[in-house]
Amino acid sequence: MADATVRQFEAWDWVLFALILGISAAIGIYYAFIGRKNQTTGEFLMGNRNMKLIPVAVSILVSFMSAILILGTPAEMYTEGTQYFIYLFGMIIAVILAALIFVPLLYPLKLTSSFEYLEKRFKSKAAKLTGTILMIIQQILYMGIASFAPSTALEAVTGFPTWATIITVGLVSTFYTFLGGMKAVVWTDFFQSLVMIAGLLAIAIQGAIRAGGLEKVWQINYDWGRIQFFDFNPDPTQRHSFWSLIVGASVGWMSTYGVNQASVQRYSALSTLYKAKSAVLLNIIGVIILVTVTCLAGIVMFAYYATKGCDPWKGGIVANPNQLIPHFVMEILGYPGLPGLFISCLFSGALSTMSSCLNALSAVTWEDILKPFVGNRSESYKTWVTRILVLVYGAAGVGFAFMAQTLGGTVLQASLSFTGAASGPVLGIFLLAGVFPWANWIGCVSGGLIGLALPLWISFGAYSLPAGKTHLLFPTQNCNLTASAMATTLATTTNLTASTVATTSATTTAAAYYQLSTVEYLYTVSYLWYPSIGVATAVVVGLIVSFATGPMSIDDVDPKYLIPLFDRIFCCLPARFRRTLRCNLEFENPEDIKAEEKDHQIIIEPRSIPQEKQKVYENESYEEIPPPPYTPTTNGELIAMKESNSINCEQQNTPSECIHSIRL
Repeated sequence: MADATVRQFEAWDWVLFALILGISAAIGIYYAFIGRKNQTTGEFLMGNRNMKLIPVAVSILVSFMSAILILGTPAEMYTEGTQYFIYLFGMIIAVILAALIFVPLLYPLKLTSSFEYLEKRFKSKAAKLTGTILMIIQQILYMGIASFAPSTALEAVTGFPTWATIITVGLVSTFYTFLGGMKAVVWTDFFQSLVMIAGLLAIAIQGAIRAGGLEKVWQINYDWGRIQFFDFNPDPTQRHSFWSLIVGASVGWMSTYGVNQASVQRYSALSTLYKAKSAVLLNIIGVIILVTVTCLAGIVMFAYYATKGCDPWKGGIVANPNQLIPHFVMEILGYPGLPGLFISCLFSGALSTMSSCLNALSAVTWEDILKPFVGNRSESYKTWVTRILVLVYGAAGVGFAFMAQTLGGTVLQASLSFTGAASGPVLGIFLLAGVFPWANWIGCVSGGLIGLALPLWISFGAYSLPAGKTHLLFPTQNCNLTASAMATTLATTTNLTASTVATTSATTTAAAYYQLSTVEYLYTVSYLWYPSIGVATAVVVGLIVSFATGPMSIDDVDPKYLIPLFDRIFCCLPARFRRTLRCNLEFENPEDIKAEEKDHQIIIEPRSIPQEKQKVYENESYEEIPPPPYTPTTNGELIAMKESNSINCEQQNTPSECIHSIRL
């Protein structure tokens, strides 16, 4: 058979695989032990907002560049050609827009949950809960597909059952997130990114060598009609076009990098706005490397199998396109441990995504739903509540991973379909809040829910239609021959190829005769348009409902909750034009915006400030305070008592009249 040379997983592969999982778990144990005495919810969820720039930037990257990318992108390039590479440019646009628009909006507010912004902007808890619900749905869908992805690969190369792999990913990621919180997740992501890059480079380099070099790889793909980049067909039902790839990537990934809780939580954990912007922008480098290498792996893989004359997918050697890259790895990486490195690469991608989602879900559920009901409990109690949330969402992610087994197509398409449908309305309600000061909370809730329902309905409906067939040809002429008989005659090859063409044409024609109803025609819209449909629906419905129920006055909205869109994107325009475009509103420099005092003040006992720390500000005197020990807040603020008309503030029942914040 054509796959006679495929090797099996060996002892060194298992050792390396187990080592990677062990190191990931060890990082969680390490941060659990070093923080076991004084860990607060702020440290568990936000790393005390003092994380390092590079690890945070890498963590943002691998939170979304998961096993889905490693399996799905090469499979997409292999089965559909090179057009998908244009998607990269949409992602770069999205990263830039997210850094320009949303980081300066959200970072200065010092949020734990990104949806706290919606509550402050609309003065409504319902608006916040709408965003929270949308995010929970999106993250659980994404976790399920991300943890399912490596299971199909491991089964293909080792026979290890899919269910066991799903449970392993769920247990390991939940374990170290449960123990170590944000710091464990960020540093584990950093370690796992190194494993991912090493595994991808090994595939691309060794595969190119085995296929005869990059020049030959390109020529083979060109000869088979796979080199195509610029298809400007505006038809929204076409699976991929230049427009759907650029717009779809820009909208979907702007939501991911700008307002997704996993991203906001990470860039808000940095100490300055400059670092927060830099962390997001540095993802451009990572995105270029990872997407380029995975796309290269796809065309290298096709060239290799075209040379052999046997496509493992059409030849029935692998069950689905998601197993192509693992099968390829087992053929070309013949060195002990390298297949184990690749499977570790896949698992690292799945673990980084799963842990990031768990950390984000526990943060929003705690901050937006549970915190108001917990009351005056100890920090230890609150931290344990967030840890239990990690366990609950870990189980939910594993549950949806089992459901994801029934989805067809590549894991890349499944991921972009469902998460795109959920991420669009999230971006929509943030744009509604930041760009349109007239929008009210009723519009936010209505727009968000309808914006979720429509693309999600289309997404599920699309899977009820017959699977579409690719128009490209695949090499299958040697699939039923032994390795020694692959040097067939030209006549035989021609006959087999002609047979393949006839079969493919017949299948495509049969699919074309399927009659679509009016509703089913809506299901044929390309999955890349789902985020845009969600955004447009959320904004349009939100504005209509807002004006129907009574719009907010511009004067009622604090400018720090609005986005000076034209100032951020079209900063080269003359100032008078930009002022007109922003309705003559004046916006504060994001560097000068401070979070609300109530979010950061901690009132300490009146007699706890050392004598040397007492000062006089603006002709107001402060009584002398003896110097027992005190505990300052994390932002350096202490609460001192203000003398007012000789009143003894210690005896007052209205402390708000007797306290005054000073910065030391």
